[in-house]
Amino acid sequence: MIAVDIISDGLFAAIAAIGFGAISDPPMRAFPRIALLAAVGHALRYCLMHFAGFDIATASLAASFTIGMGSLWLGKGAHVPMTCLYIPALLPMVPGTYAYKTVFSLIMFIQSLDNTDGGLQYMQAFFLNATVATSVIIFLAAGATLPIFIFKKRAYSMTRRKR
Repeated sequence: MIAVDIISDGLFAAIAAIGFGAISDPPMRAFPRIALLAAVGHALRYCLMHFAGFDIATASLAASFTIGMGSLWLGKGAHVPMTCLYIPALLPMVPGTYAYKTVFSLIMFIQSLDNTDGGLQYMQAFFLNATVATSVIIFLAAGATLPIFIFKKRAYSMTRRKR
């Protein structure tokens, strides 16, 4: 049952990443790599959160670093920039639920200005969800771009053919 959960998590992330990748019109040879990166990254985050006790931000950092390293490795063979692979692979990991709850709490806070107790609860929920959403997005970006800074020469030369 655990293996089915991990595989289905990765599979759904791969399907979403292919959809996100189609928006930016990468070459067809990039789609299997995008799907693989999304599946591995999302499944890793799922495992870290459910079995290793990591929080969503730290698990997202580890998963996005894995996606970044994978895009460095897989992008060389496809002759596409890393960003062409890792951006669509990262998008399924954006914390949409927390972003939604942030906006919802803000709207409810504004609607309950005359109710102090209710307003405080909505404001607390707003800050909690905004902090989680923002930190996850920052860690996703940092983890995915870190390999570019570590392997600067290789990341630059990925799309250049040797003569």
